[in-house]
Amino acid sequence: MRYSDVDLNRKTILITGGAGFIGSNLAFYFQEHFPQAHIVVLDLFRSNLTLSNGNLKSFGHFKNLLGFSGEVISGDINDQLLLAKLAQNYKFDYIFHEAAISDTTALEQDLMIQTNVNAFKDLLDIAVVHGANMIYASSGATYGDAPSPQRVGREAPQNVYGFSKLMMDHLAHQYASAHDHISIVGLRYFNVYGPREFFKNKTSSMVVQFAHQLLAGKNPKLFENSDAILRDFIYIEDIIQANILAMHPKESGVFNVGTGKARSFQSMVDILQRELGTSYVCEYIPNPYVGRYQFHTEADIETTQSVLGYNPRFEFEEGIAAYVPEIKRLFEQELS
Repeated sequence: MRYSDVDLNRKTILITGGAGFIGSNLAFYFQEHFPQAHIVVLDLFRSNLTLSNGNLKSFGHFKNLLGFSGEVISGDINDQLLLAKLAQNYKFDYIFHEAAISDTTALEQDLMIQTNVNAFKDLLDIAVVHGANMIYASSGATYGDAPSPQRVGREAPQNVYGFSKLMMDHLAHQYASAHDHISIVGLRYFNVYGPREFFKNKTSSMVVQFAHQLLAGKNPKLFENSDAILRDFIYIEDIIQANILAMHPKESGVFNVGTGKARSFQSMVDILQRELGTSYVCEYIPNPYVGRYQFHTEADIETTQSVLGYNPRFEFEEGIAAYVPEIKRLFEQELS
């Protein structure tokens, strides 16, 4: 579905993290709806480099871009020489900044701040010079364990990832106040699921992880009291909608992107069982994260609706139903 009447053909669009989950979905949105747009994907792409927690440093994967016909650049946003070349060789109209150390369990505070905050400032400088509207990924992690519904201005990050995203939001506010010839919009994503997330490995959504457990004939393992552990789960199509609407906002700012409804992990498994035609007995295990675990997230999307014109289209049942064919394909082609 096309979410804007603005003609983006012949516009130049930079997508950082463009081989990742959200970035690659954006790349294909522009390719489908604006085939004459010049889409530049920048991504670090995965290698054998890992963080101290054992997770990959980068989740970018070429398979997320199979069928993409735009321009692909492999590079690190921390590489200032690379950014200087981008600034010199292109004239961007829009920058979608999705690249980040997005692993909430990462312990490398120095790398997190350098990548998520300092490199963001360099990209903001490019946006100012090019006159490019900036749309960037903030995060619901900025709220930490703040009570629901989570509202902008009530942040309490509990890890360095959430802190880094909050620092990005502060930086964006400073730039937006000083440079009114461009718009700068931060989108605080809540629990996103959908196609092209598979290569995030263990950090992919529990929707795809539980689905693949079920397809493998395994009983789903849930934390105890999972009917009372709720999240604002949002399908990738609504994330894309918010990003497109954020290209020409009424005003710059930071906005929540969720459904405004909290759903339980138990309901997730129940919906998946219905869609997949399975009836395995759930196994319940103690939750080892009690005391440092969010038991309820729910985005306040009132300003997102009024300023961006955003309205989520997918209920949890509809999003999972739309996702199931891709979940089955991944199971057959990547896991079997």
